[in-house]
Amino acid sequence: MFLAAFIFLGSLIIAKFDIGQGNAINGPFFAIDGDTLAAGAERLRLVDIDAPEAGQTCGDGKGAEWACGDAAREALSKLAASSMTECRGDARDRYRRVLVSCRRGDLDINGEMVRQGMAVASGGYGREEAAAKGAGEGIWAGPFERPKAYRAAKGAMDDDAGTTALVDRVGEMFDRLKAAVSW
Repeated sequence: MFLAAFIFLGSLIIAKFDIGQGNAINGPFFAIDGDTLAAGAERLRLVDIDAPEAGQTCGDGKGAEWACGDAAREALSKLAASSMTECRGDARDRYRRVLVSCRRGDLDINGEMVRQGMAVASGGYGREEAAAKGAGEGIWAGPFERPKAYRAAKGAMDDDAGTTALVDRVGEMFDRLKAAVSW
């Protein structure tokens, strides 16, 4: 009985809040790094990608290093600076950033970062990563440390956005359920 009531209330909440679409946030945006944007005081984390961190370097395939973290931030800045850019999302990660997918017209910005070799796929965009890797684009031109491993080595915060998004979404659903039941 309790399970049936829980499922029923959960489906009502999901229908009411339309979790799949997310809230729209319009640009232009400021790129904080290769996978994080700012919209005023709000921070947006691009889902399913992981870009090199600020200050991170990568090999160029010829024995030299290049500032791949700074290049990733610059690439995202160019892609998201337009007022035509729209990001959608409603879940938050443990750092309270909104988890978003961004577009500029028909261009999927999250996917484009991976296609350009400015981010690795982390839950989606496997084809884009394979194409970038095959062409030696961006970080795939030479040896590099994956952003997650780089953060771990530096003791920086870890993003694991896919898992965090799921946990946050379940938590938000329970919060909404609690609020709905209390009326």
